[in-house]
Amino acid sequence: MAQNVESAVEQDENQGRSDDATGRPSVRQASETWESLFRAQVGVMRRIRRDPVFRELAVAEYDVLFNLSRCPTGWTRLNELNNHLLISQPSLSRMVDRLEAKNLVQKRPAQNDQRGVELALTDEGKALQRRIGSAHVRRIQEVLAPVLDSDEMEQLKALTDKINARLG
Repeated sequence: MAQNVESAVEQDENQGRSDDATGRPSVRQASETWESLFRAQVGVMRRIRRDPVFRELAVAEYDVLFNLSRCPTGWTRLNELNNHLLISQPSLSRMVDRLEAKNLVQKRPAQNDQRGVELALTDEGKALQRRIGSAHVRRIQEVLAPVLDSDEMEQLKALTDKINARLG
């Protein structure tokens, strides 16, 4: 796959920043933008993972609690939760079983489909999510504030919101 990208980038080099007069990004520009975004995310996540708050609960487990905390009714189907995570359905099922064993989430048969499963945070899960979340957002601010000013953060958020709206 890397050779395919390199080949596409080589073919694209003569085209500059955009493919045509409409300003559509070139393959090279899109590839470099993605690489930059990905590397920035990796760098931020490495710093966040080192945060002592994640000794108690892994980042991926916290992500499950965080996403469950955002459910308007408090309950969501397992497959809907999986749409917001970067893990496979079987991995999520095993993680949910571990979180249930820790009394952080609860399961029930889906309301409209008894074959499905719905999840919600327990009171203990809600409390842990709030406690970790509070420390987590402070850590994010500590990592990003020295690098981006307020206007740059707003620009970055607007750009990533645009990507999420289109692809989400």
